[in-house]
Amino acid sequence: MATTPASLDHALPGTTAAVAPVPTALAGNRPLSIRPFFEDKSAAFWKLQAAGWTGYLVLRSVSSLSTSFTLQQIVPVIVESIVGYCITLLLSVLYGYYRRLPRVTGILLSIFTLGAGTFLYATLDAFSFSFIKLSAPGVDLSLLLGTLFLNFTVLAGWSALYFGINFYLLVEDQIDQMEHLEIQASSAQLAMLRYQLNPHFLFNTLNSISTLVLLKQTERANAMLSRLSSFLRYTLANEPTAHVTVAQEVETLKLYLEIEKMRFEDRLRPKFDIDPAVEKARLPSLLLQPLVENAIKYAVTPQEDGAEICVSARLVGDRVLLGVSDTGPGLLPNKNRPSLSTGVGIANIRERLAQAYPGDHRFAVRAMPAGGFGIEIEIPYQLEEPGR
Repeated sequence: MATTPASLDHALPGTTAAVAPVPTALAGNRPLSIRPFFEDKSAAFWKLQAAGWTGYLVLRSVSSLSTSFTLQQIVPVIVESIVGYCITLLLSVLYGYYRRLPRVTGILLSIFTLGAGTFLYATLDAFSFSFIKLSAPGVDLSLLLGTLFLNFTVLAGWSALYFGINFYLLVEDQIDQMEHLEIQASSAQLAMLRYQLNPHFLFNTLNSISTLVLLKQTERANAMLSRLSSFLRYTLANEPTAHVTVAQEVETLKLYLEIEKMRFEDRLRPKFDIDPAVEKARLPSLLLQPLVENAIKYAVTPQEDGAEICVSARLVGDRVLLGVSDTGPGLLPNKNRPSLSTGVGIANIRERLAQAYPGDHRFAVRAMPAGGFGIEIEIPYQLEEPGR
């Protein structure tokens, strides 16, 4: 029915005029939405109301004028459309009020209002028809029954579409709220995982500074404090859930390794193999730092001559391949290599990857061919932060 699209929530006092936009990070996975049209509910209502009744007027006019074009044929159709337009405005006000009542009461009142509106529409339609076309204007039973079915069909269709559109907007709004809560929960979890890293690192570093102070090596202690300050300033500049470029992550690792270099000196031999093509690719901040810390703990510390730690990043198709490997003892036959002393290292990285790239990443632990231990991470090549 051409008139039924005018079923927007025009008269809902106290309701928000605009539907909340879909979070960008999740909207890309959903079908194209028509909700931008309903951002301003009031404007959308008037547009659909005008378009619906105009279409109804055109269809009824074409039907009435199929035989001959006379003023006596077109005027009743125009009056009928104007009356229907006004009655549906009244229905929208009443339906909006009923929605705030208990559900059963609202349904019963809506049905009663639809019946009363149909009877009023049919009465006015029959009277206007008799006034224009008949010599003795009036409303008789046969004329009223003749218009009743058509008027009921029009108003019932309008009402069905009114409630259908409002139900759609309500469901979409609830979906938006659920997605917003999911994003908040995911961000909170990512922040928690990120914050787990700092206490462990700070404990090790402050413990080393304390040892240097006890040994009266104040210059080295002061240098380590200065580098620790630079490292924390650099890392705290980003939000815990932020994604940084590979170049920024490498700079952070270099600051961290400068601090550790104060402890291990020549026993720690860092090496970076970074493909320039991936320097602008983004990844979760401090993603590789726990892996480097792991390598220091289990490759450099137990060996008298230390070990080499290699951090690599290269582009493979549309994927970024990250690696952290060492020349330490690797996986011992009788003992698995643990993650971190606090138990948050590798498990933490796995969880952060699952949160940042659900189902679109790879995390592999392997023994190096020349001896040692390696971890390989594969993530999508992205130049923008997810969700922007």
